[in-house]
Amino acid sequence: MYVISTKAMLQKAQREGYAVPAFNIHNLETLQVVVETAAELRSPLIVAGTPGTFSYAGSRNIVAIAGALASQFNQPLAIHLDHHEKTTDIETKVLAGVRSVMIDGSHLPFEENVALVKSVVDYCHRYDVSVEAELGRLGGQEDDLVVEGKDALYTNPQQAREFVERTGIDSLAVAIGTAHGLYTAEPKLDFERLTEIRSIVEVPLVLHGASGLPTHDIRQAISRGVCKVNVATELKIAFSDALKAYFLAHPDASDPRHYMVPAKAAMKEVLKKVIADCGCEGKL
Repeated sequence: MYVISTKAMLQKAQREGYAVPAFNIHNLETLQVVVETAAELRSPLIVAGTPGTFSYAGSRNIVAIAGALASQFNQPLAIHLDHHEKTTDIETKVLAGVRSVMIDGSHLPFEENVALVKSVVDYCHRYDVSVEAELGRLGGQEDDLVVEGKDALYTNPQQAREFVERTGIDSLAVAIGTAHGLYTAEPKLDFERLTEIRSIVEVPLVLHGASGLPTHDIRQAISRGVCKVNVATELKIAFSDALKAYFLAHPDASDPRHYMVPAKAAMKEVLKKVIADCGCEGKL
């Protein structure tokens, strides 16, 4: 079986001291290049999509194409629901074949977040589906979700332990100063907070908002317990910039089999860098 949950994948990363990249995809071409690159480097892989991506491409289409590519390249992978908030939406996608879920109740009061996440865990674990949840909020924009800087809250370590114990989640996304989108200034990450969370929480930890983070920050986060690193915006920019450059150089171009090639190549370079930063090459 090629489409798997993230549970064993992240537990292995936690034991061996590396991180698994979660790459957000949007269409056939981005899905192709993500799977091809991971297979080439023998890297474990999480293919992630926001609600908007699944609506755009179709949940069953994503599951079918990702599964076919995984089989073609002999590359087990997890298809992951990134920042999903509706339980009915999650249940529908689980029944379509998704095996990894992030339920995002971070905008809710603590008790409501716990209740929502626990209900999703109870459902998903019946189908051997892994569940990630977030405590604290990242600033920036992810899909249609916008969190202003003043509203971004860091994860409280003691709350994190209670949250994990009461919900039964398989991984925890922490807020330590990263943000969605690209950074306008170098972020100042709270690594001491991350170390404290790691010392009292047993499940794998997740770092959202890694697009544009310096290599040394990513590696320090991994050394302090992060096992999954999410990258989205950096991939979109590389892809779209190369596509726009191609059209500027070839204004009469009309064949996607030609103009998508440099866009995929540009995205591949970012994928290779992130895999290197995560230390997961050859870890499949």
